[in-house]
Amino acid sequence: MSDARERRLVGAAPVLHRHTRVMRHVPARPLATSMGWLAVAATALVASGCDLGERAPPHAIGPEAQLERGRTLMAHYQCGSCHAIPEVAAARGQNGPPLAAFGRRSYIAGHLPNRPETLARWILDPAALVPDTPMPAMGVSPADARDMAAFLLALK
Repeated sequence: MSDARERRLVGAAPVLHRHTRVMRHVPARPLATSMGWLAVAATALVASGCDLGERAPPHAIGPEAQLERGRTLMAHYQCGSCHAIPEVAAARGQNGPPLAAFGRRSYIAGHLPNRPETLARWILDPAALVPDTPMPAMGVSPADARDMAAFLLALK
C-alpha cells in the first residue's frame, strides 16, 4: 500500500458499503468534531426557548365551573376504574395510564397532539382516532367530552 494511501486511512474504520457489499474505509470523525456538533445543538435548544423543566400549557385553562363539571363527569363515567386521576374520588385504576399532569403532555395516546378539540374527540370515540386502542368509547356526549377535556388539560 502506498504511503499516501496509508496516511489517508489512519483513523478510518472499515464499513460495509450498502450498495456494493464491499468493505470501504470511512474516515472516523474526531471526537472534538462530534462534541462540537453536540455543543451547537445544545446551544440552539437553549436559544430557541426550549427547556426541559416546567412549561406553560399551550392552551387556555377553562372556567372554574367547566373544570368542576369535568371532574364530576370523570367520576360519573367511571374513568377512574382504568385510570388514576388526581382530584377524582376513587380514581385509582391501573389498567390505563395515570392522568396526572395531563395538561403538560405533548401527546394523547402517544400519537395525537394534546389539544382541547383533539382530546374531546378522543374522549368521544378513541378508536376513531387510534384504531387499535384498548380505550373504549363510553357513550360520552360532545358537551361532556369538552368539559372532561378541559378538566384533564388543567391538571398540572
